[in-house]
Amino acid sequence: MDYVIIVAGGKGLRMGGEIPKQFLPIGGKPVLMRTLERFREYSKELQIILVLPESQQDYWRKLCQQYHFPLPSEGAGGGFYLLANGGETRFHSVQNGLAKVPDDSKGVVGVHDGVRPFVSVEVINNCFETARTKKAVIPVTPVVETLRHIPSRQNVLRSDYCLVQTPQCFDIQLLKAAYHQPYSEVFTDDASVVEAYGHEVSMVEGNRENIKITTPFDLKIAETLI
Repeated sequence: MDYVIIVAGGKGLRMGGEIPKQFLPIGGKPVLMRTLERFREYSKELQIILVLPESQQDYWRKLCQQYHFPLPSEGAGGGFYLLANGGETRFHSVQNGLAKVPDDSKGVVGVHDGVRPFVSVEVINNCFETARTKKAVIPVTPVVETLRHIPSRQNVLRSDYCLVQTPQCFDIQLLKAAYHQPYSEVFTDDASVVEAYGHEVSMVEGNRENIKITTPFDLKIAETLI
């Protein structure tokens, strides 16, 4: 069985409001619901694990009732999705999500940002399928703006860089082993955790619409995309 861990622990500080960004509506539906639906569109057999801070879980359940969205299942292998508790950092949140994946599982597990509702089904499929052979895959897009290195006050070749998106997909046993490492501040995403464990990460093409909604401007773009 394949899994995806959807991490949604944001506090919405950059939005300037009290409601966490993953719960804000776009096109009449909360961001997080649209993200979950996109992965269900990719595969009805995929086991979705939603990671939310405990302090937000009651609010999420109320939103589910308000929008007639499925409530989380209590047991593995059933329902629309499972619920896991958020951790102190993203690293610990993913650890908590991985704990819901049985230790003897074989297949691919993806990790996705809850505030990226516009990842294409094609990109999801490409990440999962590539991970079956490459074991570790991230979607990327090219840099289109000029980049400047601040300490040296010089422009750098944008062709030397790319923008990293999610879902980042891995062999289940590889990711579980990598997440047994002690936490480090250099772990900015799942790929950095796997690379620190010693495994090379492959890249596939992402889609530019797959934006991470973190600011009011992003919400305006999201409404346009809807």
